[in-house]
Amino acid sequence: MSQTDESLLDAPATGDAFLYERIAAHFEQAIAQQALGVGARMPSVREIRRLHQVSHTTALQVLRELESRGLIEARPRVGYFVCAPQPLLPAAREPERLEPFDAAASPFEGIGGRIADYLNRARLAGRLRADLGSAMPAPELFDAGFLNRQAVALLREQPDVLVYGPSAPFTHPDFQETMARYALTFGLRIAPMEIGATLGNSEAVNLALDALTQPGDLVAIESPTFYGIVQSVEARGLQALEIPSSPHTGMSLEALELALRTQPRIKAVVVVPHLQMPQGATMPDSHKARIVALCSAHGVALIEDDIYREFVETDTVMRPCKAWDTDGTVIYCASLSKSFAPGLRLGWMNAGRWHERVQMIKFSRSRNMPTWPQLLGARTVGTPTYMRHLARLRQQLRVQRQQAAHAVARYFPIGSRLSLPAGGLSIWIELPEPISAARLYGDALALGIRVAPGDMFSNTGHYDHFLRLSCGMPFTPAIDEAYRELGRLMHRQLGLAPRA
Repeated sequence: MSQTDESLLDAPATGDAFLYERIAAHFEQAIAQQALGVGARMPSVREIRRLHQVSHTTALQVLRELESRGLIEARPRVGYFVCAPQPLLPAAREPERLEPFDAAASPFEGIGGRIADYLNRARLAGRLRADLGSAMPAPELFDAGFLNRQAVALLREQPDVLVYGPSAPFTHPDFQETMARYALTFGLRIAPMEIGATLGNSEAVNLALDALTQPGDLVAIESPTFYGIVQSVEARGLQALEIPSSPHTGMSLEALELALRTQPRIKAVVVVPHLQMPQGATMPDSHKARIVALCSAHGVALIEDDIYREFVETDTVMRPCKAWDTDGTVIYCASLSKSFAPGLRLGWMNAGRWHERVQMIKFSRSRNMPTWPQLLGARTVGTPTYMRHLARLRQQLRVQRQQAAHAVARYFPIGSRLSLPAGGLSIWIELPEPISAARLYGDALALGIRVAPGDMFSNTGHYDHFLRLSCGMPFTPAIDEAYRELGRLMHRQLGLAPRA
């Protein structure tokens, strides 16, 4: 499980002599766990300043302290590199005993049936004029040329990537080491051996639910939330307890605390801390620390779905909730699907104290993970080319969100409300309450326009006058016309003339 010194993250600006020793200890443990292996480049002084929010002098002292301990060496004009032989890792934990799962299939009903109806109607509609329902970047926003060069080089050097990968561990070591190093850049210290590759982010969340719950258990989720999470809960015969969420700070911690005190059947909490779908909220650090503490105190696992962290537009390091986890309470789930290459379906997770259980469940279902995408990810993630790609992606998505917001202001009925998120692939709009987004979905689809109605994101019935619209595609004249048509359909529901 990952270990993070919570006091380090909250350290005051005073007492730098003590602070640099604690940061040095942070990196020393990362080296011991092989998150930074022999020969790995250490973060620069600038990167340490940004990650730990310390002065230039303190960051430099950190590196000199590690050098004095014989853990790193300076290479002139290049930087610092790990040079110590690897200390022994702690003894492996005994695997948890796996309990049998109920094989009886859960009935497909409730929101699952409703979402299936929406998706099937869109599939049968044929070619669309405008797809505003899928939260996915346009194909041209990915660096296909770079990936093509990497893929060709990989096949030339390692043609055996086309056969099965290693079965133990179930994740390729190169991918584990890359993701462990990458995790350090946003405040997570995870041993490579405790990183598991998954078939996208959804599989990671599903594995976490399977490891934690039995049919009939309660799972606390945000309201509204990504419909895939609600489907996963329902398909397992679980009950979703929807916790009200703010579009600015995410899940209401007061409501969650009340639920944890009064609902003993809650086995897990699922939260999306960065650019929560569909509202676009990003939790402040104080909320992240508190939700981890709440779950730990009540003995409830926190499943952190962190698929959108890389899309947040900020100069501040976006630490996941996992950064405040000191006892393995948090199962961290992430993905490269939205940012790297959606078609490869490459995700990863750290399952905390449930690591062995999750690995066994994963292996029993899908056996070996494909080597090909893992090695492509290992060669790409965290490189300067990858980081430049992310910067360009965020910049283009910001332009497209702003264009979408202007179209809403021009064409949608007076009384429509939205707040632009600090990044991401979509906008969440509250429409004047008489408007039904479910009815709008059918009317728009008849015109070749797909949207995501609000009742896809909750089973409470509270969001029929909400709409999620994707901003992943370039804002072409055809997209502008689709917004105009949506505005006309809304005005028709209200019995009003469209805005000029």
